[in-house]
Amino acid sequence: MSAISVAQDVLTPVLTKRWLTSDAWTIDTYELLDGYRGLRKAFTATPDELIQLVKDSGLRGRGGAGFPTGLKWSFIPQGDGKPHYLVVNADEGEPGTCKDVPLMMADPHSLIEGIIITCYAIRSNFAAIYIRGEVVHAIRRVQNAVREAYAKGYLGKNILGKGFDLDVVVHAGAGAYICGEETALLDSLEGYRGQPRLKPPFPATNGLYSSPTVVNNVETIASVPFIVLGGADWWKSMGTEKSPGPKIYSISGRVNRPGQYECGLGTTLRQLIELAGGMKEGHQLKFWTPGGSSTPMLTAEHLDVPLDFEGAAAAGSMLGTTAVMVFSDQDDPVYAAYRFTEFYAHESCGKCTPCREGTYWMVRTLHRILAGQGVDKDVDTLLDTSDNIFGRSFCALGDGAVSPIISSIKYFEQDYRDYISGVKAPFFTGAAAELAGAH
Repeated sequence: MSAISVAQDVLTPVLTKRWLTSDAWTIDTYELLDGYRGLRKAFTATPDELIQLVKDSGLRGRGGAGFPTGLKWSFIPQGDGKPHYLVVNADEGEPGTCKDVPLMMADPHSLIEGIIITCYAIRSNFAAIYIRGEVVHAIRRVQNAVREAYAKGYLGKNILGKGFDLDVVVHAGAGAYICGEETALLDSLEGYRGQPRLKPPFPATNGLYSSPTVVNNVETIASVPFIVLGGADWWKSMGTEKSPGPKIYSISGRVNRPGQYECGLGTTLRQLIELAGGMKEGHQLKFWTPGGSSTPMLTAEHLDVPLDFEGAAAAGSMLGTTAVMVFSDQDDPVYAAYRFTEFYAHESCGKCTPCREGTYWMVRTLHRILAGQGVDKDVDTLLDTSDNIFGRSFCALGDGAVSPIISSIKYFEQDYRDYISGVKAPFFTGAAAELAGAH
């Protein structure tokens, strides 16, 4: 695990500054290292002043969409007579993404402190942390942090004598990728099957239990205490003008030191690979994803694209969750697209026809190509199917499912054609290839 931040060419830990400290997850260690100082400072301001501070900082959601956090908070109606809720999205199911789990393991109290400040700002007295069910170790670590916070008076009644009450519940999901979509997550919290809701209405007015709700990612909420302590100008001194602040990049694949690297937004893949010890011996960069499998693939030509929200979009991709997966000349982009599509076909909730049927048939078409049984029109069929899914599915899962297919054909169409023409030997042979003929 690496914990460094690139800010104005100086390596200084910010979000990860406590990660490598002994017993960093305990409240005693956290308090020794500026823990809950941000909360005390936040309590000297009004809720509206805190919302404005987060707006001024330019903090954008770290869960993939990049929506301005302070603006999202300001959407919560005031004086409506309804309870307000905060829901922390810790479902983290995107392939390649592994930043929130280590954050909850190493520094869970930064999340707890961020939750308290956020709830005070949006006038909420209840928060739920929805954690992916498979990461039992992280669930236990956060549950313990919540117990410690209650014992020290940071949660419960009359927190720090401010007259503010807050209860926090840790909820374990059942491992459904779709529950990373905020409205599916809310349905799951309410005890229903995790499927996305029709929007509008949006969670800001009709969220958990039909009440105003803010849904934010773990890293987003954990950033809040640092902004309160350091101020908006300090936060904006890192990153880029439109994408300020530090960001935890998860880099995996054909690099020597895969792990978490906290850098200022706008860091390039070239810099990340250098931080990760370079490419593995005998491997040359061929393609990569800037934000997990749902973001369009990029190539070696994009080494110097600034990895912020604007830079990734200008290159034809998305920043997403900054899950950087690095593939080399020894990896097959067609097989990578197939494996990603298999994941989305498996995780589709089945609520809408384009996603449910489209991912099913794209997997089979890709399998047929890889088995050497493809025909020329298969490439056009994949693009046509993708076009009928993109923008037409109930939630963003469908859009994410077609991203690896469209981008891999864009950059590596010849690889598809080589499988179809027989220039490349079939990837699937024997019994695996026979499956393709049955589809």
